[in-house]
Amino acid sequence: MIIKQASQLQTWQRMLITILMGFSSGLPLLLTGGTFKMWLAREGIDVKTIGFMSWVGLAYSLKFIWAPLLDRYELTKTGRRKSWLILTQVALIVLIAAMGAFHPTQSLFPLALTAVLVAFFSATQDSVIDAYRREFLPDEEMGLGASMTTYGYRIAMLISGGVGIGLVGDADFNLTWNQLYFIMAGLMGIGFLTSLFIPEPEVSEPIPKNLQEAVIEPFKEFFKRPQALLLLTFVIAFKLGDSLSGQMLNKFYVDMQFTNQDVGFIAKTVGLLSSLIGLFLGGLLIKKLNVYRALVLFGVLQALSTAYFMSLTWTGPQNWALALAVVFEDITSGMGTSAFLAFMALLTNKRFSATQYALLASFASVGRNFFSGFSGIMVDQLGWALFFLTCAIIALPGIFMAIYLQKKWVAVHTD
Repeated sequence: MIIKQASQLQTWQRMLITILMGFSSGLPLLLTGGTFKMWLAREGIDVKTIGFMSWVGLAYSLKFIWAPLLDRYELTKTGRRKSWLILTQVALIVLIAAMGAFHPTQSLFPLALTAVLVAFFSATQDSVIDAYRREFLPDEEMGLGASMTTYGYRIAMLISGGVGIGLVGDADFNLTWNQLYFIMAGLMGIGFLTSLFIPEPEVSEPIPKNLQEAVIEPFKEFFKRPQALLLLTFVIAFKLGDSLSGQMLNKFYVDMQFTNQDVGFIAKTVGLLSSLIGLFLGGLLIKKLNVYRALVLFGVLQALSTAYFMSLTWTGPQNWALALAVVFEDITSGMGTSAFLAFMALLTNKRFSATQYALLASFASVGRNFFSGFSGIMVDQLGWALFFLTCAIIALPGIFMAIYLQKKWVAVHTD
């Protein structure tokens, strides 16, 4: 009995660490994404420029390039994973605070350049955290650990998105955008303090002996698999329509004349709860369906929820209409995310988990960080209603590929 209780206590200690790591991973994302674009929109930056600002996050799509360095090198005696965590988190604290020192209308270029650096260190931190979680948690806790990571991630996004946006200009708090970024830099200290005290994970697999082994072997193993290119194409396509529309939602809310407080409470806070519900429902349904069937079903629902935002162009700034659209979109997106993460886990060989997961995550973020750069042009040419309809249509190839994968049941499981 005592042994069992001790084991349970150790499990929850590991889950607490996992939640805190997820928080540290999720906090910087919106500070160069949705929150950043809302700041630009409120300062009158034009829609095309805001669309191009999606490219500041390209590091999330390119992190597989330098991920082998994280597997190969140990920076300090604190350990291979801890040393990289501490480096990236100190850099993020400094750079996020630096963003708060600029103003978009006066210093747009240095602000954008600093945002690029934030995205670079944030993407690097994500790769280290993914590798740490894989090595730190026992196999039987990987599913629970993934859920705890996502919850921490979503809570951080609520704080840097919904809560933060809602406090800017609020009658009681009246934060400026610059002050918000200073506060977010301070909150990154949670991840830094966690990294100081967590244990370095023990690994049974040998560390790559040289950089060539760290770089070549993970990619060589992956691309030897049947239909590897199809799998990577699917990883890009599945969330593409959802990503394109999501990157312009804050600008859409501004144009539809919703207030910061409307956006903060409904689109961000209620949206977070809806996402968590979607993740939970997705996890339950994946157990009843296989991953491929879940991808098809959730992909269809994602596309429908994207198209549903057209309705807000007809109803105008009605909070009930915004709530319906947000809840529908975030529940279906959460379901899609749960299936998508499970699918990527199936593609990852445990011997090369850090680099291969970085590869897949990089391709998965191409829609958010590259193609979404053209979303401002799409809105300018199509208008909001046709923009959301087009994004829903763009989701169709990913759904068709999911149907193909379901029928063929591609052999992607690895030991």
